Amino acid sequence: MKITQTIIFLILVISCFGQRKSNIANEYSHFQITLKKDTIDFVVADTSLTVKKPVLLFCQGSQPVPLFFDFPDQGIIPVALNNFDVNEMKKHYHVVVISMPKTPVIVGSEHLNSQYNYITDTSNQYSYSLDYLKADYSENYVNRANTVIKFLRKQKWVNSNKIVVVGHSQGARVAVGIASSNKDITELGLFGYNPNGRIDQSIRQIRKNAESGKISWEKADSLQQEQYDFYKSIQSKDSAKVHPSLISWKSFSKPTITDLVKLKIPVYIAYGSQDIVADYCDLLPLFFIENNKTNYAIKRYPNLEHNFFPIKSDGLPDHRQGKWHEVMNSFVNWSMSTIDTK
Repeated sequence: MKITQTIIFLILVISCFGQRKSNIANEYSHFQITLKKDTIDFVVADTSLTVKKPVLLFCQGSQPVPLFFDFPDQGIIPVALNNFDVNEMKKHYHVVVISMPKTPVIVGSEHLNSQYNYITDTSNQYSYSLDYLKADYSENYVNRANTVIKFLRKQKWVNSNKIVVVGHSQGARVAVGIASSNKDITELGLFGYNPNGRIDQSIRQIRKNAESGKISWEKADSLQQEQYDFYKSIQSKDSAKVHPSLISWKSFSKPTITDLVKLKIPVYIAYGSQDIVADYCDLLPLFFIENNKTNYAIKRYPNLEHNFFPIKSDGLPDHRQGKWHEVMNSFVNWSMSTIDTK
């Protein structure tokens, strides 16, 4: 009996062990944590982990976008952090990003759709992995991140006294969940954050389209009714069994404002004025004020959209003039000047 118990214990220890697998693109250290029902891949934006620094964990937005593309004519291309001034961030932090669940770390063009999402069949732009669809919900992202943070805090090269979590879009909702559930988080950064959820955003977009004259109000009535009917289907467990993609819709349609205003750590919120979520972010100070909170900073960037690109005169984003460097570096500078209020 004792021998059997010892073997089981060793299996459990090995299954939770975080292992450094390799270097990627000569710039990233790849780690892997193997659990009983999941394998969590993540990278640190450095190959020499000798200097002790705090951690900045970046939570990506939605969709199964791999951390790296492998294109025959270009080699391996970093994706998740490519909009940022990583060298500047590395001066202060070990910058970490976790792979999307059930998604390979490196993917070639033969398994990418037109939106650069990982798919199993390029003849079908929406052939998402069933395993990914079942794993694509907020609680799973939060749990996976907390597992990675627990591992990182044990590393000699990590200053565990300062663990910063940052999220963009869907990742911002995940970041709120992490900060709410993990007492080791010291600062929180939210970009393009919608506190009300995904389905709410769809309904508001329809209204804006009607207000701008892009569609008639009669068309808006029809489209919004479709959203209401869709939301009913989201709430049905039977529907989710038939259509696993509804799991994500239900999870990410839950409001997160209550969790946000309960936080005692410093919170930084940045958004573009032309983003659909801007209306919500304009109102966030009211919630903090109602709860007698002063632990927040909010910055609005004029004429920028959801991904912090300027809007051209034709109403389209100018992808040549992205402002992510400025946006993220401003947050990094803010985070280094905050005082722990926990």
